[in-house]
Amino acid sequence: MRIRGAILDAEGAPRPYGASMPLRLAEIDLDPPGPGEILVRIEAAGLCHSDLSVINGDRSRPLPMLLGHEASGRVVERGPDVDDLEVGDRVVMTFLPRCGECAACASDGRIPCQRGSASNTAGTLLSGERRLHENGRDLQHHLGVSAFATAAVVDRRSVVRVDGDVPPDVAALLGCAILTGGGAVLNAAPPAPGDRVCVVGLGGVGMAALLTACALDDIEVIGVDFDEGKRATALELGAARVYTPDEAREAGVRAEVVVEAAGVAAAFEMALVLTAPGGTTVTVGLPHPDARVSVSPLLLVAEGRHIVGSYLGSAVPERDIPRYVELWRSGRLPIDRLISAHRDLSDINAGMDELAEGRSIRQIIDFPVEGIGS
Repeated sequence: MRIRGAILDAEGAPRPYGASMPLRLAEIDLDPPGPGEILVRIEAAGLCHSDLSVINGDRSRPLPMLLGHEASGRVVERGPDVDDLEVGDRVVMTFLPRCGECAACASDGRIPCQRGSASNTAGTLLSGERRLHENGRDLQHHLGVSAFATAAVVDRRSVVRVDGDVPPDVAALLGCAILTGGGAVLNAAPPAPGDRVCVVGLGGVGMAALLTACALDDIEVIGVDFDEGKRATALELGAARVYTPDEAREAGVRAEVVVEAAGVAAAFEMALVLTAPGGTTVTVGLPHPDARVSVSPLLLVAEGRHIVGSYLGSAVPERDIPRYVELWRSGRLPIDRLISAHRDLSDINAGMDELAEGRSIRQIIDFPVEGIGS
């Protein structure tokens, strides 16, 4: 079948992306789903720094690649061996399929799936196959999803079903921003009543961590970011206090749980400074592979500190997404307030400029119902 999507041919395009146009819209051939796979009509897809990091070269991936990894959609067709989903079900896409068989999958989400990580790095589905083609050449899959398109074929283990009352844009954010940011709080370093949770970097993932912490009882939540608008939003979402990094340092802020979600070395170092004795620094950002920081081992020992890396929020998506849905239904997790703007796929390069300049929390690409062809 034929779909329309956004292809990245080369990394490192100059900004502004609205002029250099690194993402090229094209007609793409999509194979039918193979064993254990499904065809999904994309309804909504979020613009995330994990997409931007491929465009700017911070996270090199095999190219050409159809980008996009945070999305929701409806099941259109089931491949062989898929009998637990129905055509028409709404599903949340997750960017790390879990095979359920490797040692990492037995870690309760703490360690990323070995097979899923390998297929993501290779640009394939979990099966090792590629279902995307343009003019006879293969296109790479982005994190097993490739959601910047009208439809996608994905492994069954890359999706979680949600009820139809969950709107497409909210469902999309469940698969990356909420899983990653929320999981940093709920899974990687659950705070105790009376604790303080500080979030450094209030983009989509950081704001999701802050929003999740605010949903907990008896937790003081603190936001740290350079951007005045994001600090104001954090207060609106329930943060008790907000600071710039310099203000936080000068105020002597200390928190039992500090989540670093900016993906830069300086933010990680700031998170260490803000962590209280006995506390935990959780890092979920993805900096450039060459980034390095300096850490005092003596400080870790003398103050009984912990540093935890958390990928996909240390999540087991089938377990965690329903929990976030229930928090959303109860009104305690207003996910829709993370959405800065809705865009058309044709406007995606301008959206990447908005993301790169830190002017948005989460932008959503909306896809028309008739967007899938045959």
